[in-house]
Amino acid sequence: MMFGPPAAMAAMGTSVARLHEYQGKALLKEHGIAVPKGSVASSPAEAERIARELGGPVVLKIQAWTTGRAAIGGVKFADTPEEAAIATKELLDITVGNFPVEQVLVEEKIAIKHELFVSLTVDDAARAPMILLALEGGTGIEDRAGDVAKLPVHVRDGVDRDSLDHAIGNSSLPKAQHAPLAEAVASIATVAKSVEARSVEINPLVVTDDGRVMAADCRMTVDDYAVFRHPELGIDIARELDHPPTALERIAYHVEEADHRGTFYFAQLNTKPDAGSKGLVGFHGAGGGGSMMSMDAITNVGFTIANFTDTSGNPSAAKVYRAARIILSQPDLCGYFGSGSGVASQEQFWSAYGLAKAFWELELSIPAVIRLGGNSEDRAIDILQDACTDLPAAIEGYRKDDTPGVIGQRFASLVIAASATWQPRSPRKPSFVGTSGATSFAITGGTVWIDTPRWNDALPTVQEFAPGLFDADTSAPTLAIDAEAFAGKDSELIACEVECRRRGCDAVFVELDIPGLTEVAGGAH
Repeated sequence: MMFGPPAAMAAMGTSVARLHEYQGKALLKEHGIAVPKGSVASSPAEAERIARELGGPVVLKIQAWTTGRAAIGGVKFADTPEEAAIATKELLDITVGNFPVEQVLVEEKIAIKHELFVSLTVDDAARAPMILLALEGGTGIEDRAGDVAKLPVHVRDGVDRDSLDHAIGNSSLPKAQHAPLAEAVASIATVAKSVEARSVEINPLVVTDDGRVMAADCRMTVDDYAVFRHPELGIDIARELDHPPTALERIAYHVEEADHRGTFYFAQLNTKPDAGSKGLVGFHGAGGGGSMMSMDAITNVGFTIANFTDTSGNPSAAKVYRAARIILSQPDLCGYFGSGSGVASQEQFWSAYGLAKAFWELELSIPAVIRLGGNSEDRAIDILQDACTDLPAAIEGYRKDDTPGVIGQRFASLVIAASATWQPRSPRKPSFVGTSGATSFAITGGTVWIDTPRWNDALPTVQEFAPGLFDADTSAPTLAIDAEAFAGKDSELIACEVECRRRGCDAVFVELDIPGLTEVAGGAH
């Protein structure tokens, strides 16, 4: 068990995956901490059934990764199953951020006599966990920092019992509650260790009127790097998000899992423009800091960002292609804006090939401004702009010396002039794909198709951009390396496809799988 990250990771910050309240409470219960009886509902009918089974007044809480649920109307009470159904319908109509509530926790209503605040967190500076304990919990705990005790936690032995006993022993709580409270607080460290959690917060930990110690609420996060060791948690995306994963985020995460070359991070931020916005923008960055600066440039000229995307760390052309396809699976975009650090050491032409392929397949009809600053930027810009010349939209490439602010202004002018809105569409393919006149070879995550009658025309380009992959002395495409080695050459083959098309010989096509994308609601793929 590693409570804290290595020093290098601590310096960069640690990302976490969040659990819903009901998931956290299930873990608490497994470790002996009492929780209210209840279950999660996805519909009014389910909530009515659960309330009927509980047989009394209930509390209903939206399951959303946010604090202050009561303040946004996310907590309701019901005395009857019928009232629970009505309340659930209202709760499921709530939108947190830009994402709808999907589940409601229905629990027995408990009579609370006293509230405490308990939180285990990892102190990155000390590289050790600690427990924060306040003998008065509930809302507003942030304003009572002076009343919070800090209890050291050993990674092997758990919370320091002397410090814990001292904190509870000096309270005004009835002595009969001291021991069960201490056991509940100590168990939090055990829970955290069992799933390698970065934080476990119970606010409030309560003493009920009948003397029970119970976790009335729970927030829990798990270190991203530990998630693969805990499949029992059911975390399908081991990344920090402020909402349940969307369909596109799940697809993007599986793309990242399947391709180790570089990084691909995708998170949806908005599904519609802000009030007064000029439109919704698909954002594609490269490098965290530069991407954030570029996002500011776009918002500064009046746009709303639909998503955050980062492809960096020398990503393959195939990975960039899939990233672009996923970004363009979002409806109602007014433009595509790409800009990152501007000083990338990675060879930027690979990103240009991936983008050019995606834009061609989808016949991009909204403006795209792409800053490809860094290594080989001149070649990258030439590839992107030349390969997209025949598309209905303006596609412009920029260098590292072109600041995000300047290209943001240029992007705004192109969007206003185009006055277009994007709707997802099925990608096109050359006519020879899938026909008897084509030769095909399997590659990782797809198939490469070659128009056999035009092989001799395409061969010089193929030999230039994918040397050594094919036998140059045959009248039809024949591999010069074994099939397993060939399967990993998707980026080189994408380069061949784009370069052949640039030279007027559309004879190579790389068909890449993106599992699940065709099923995404809101557009054909």
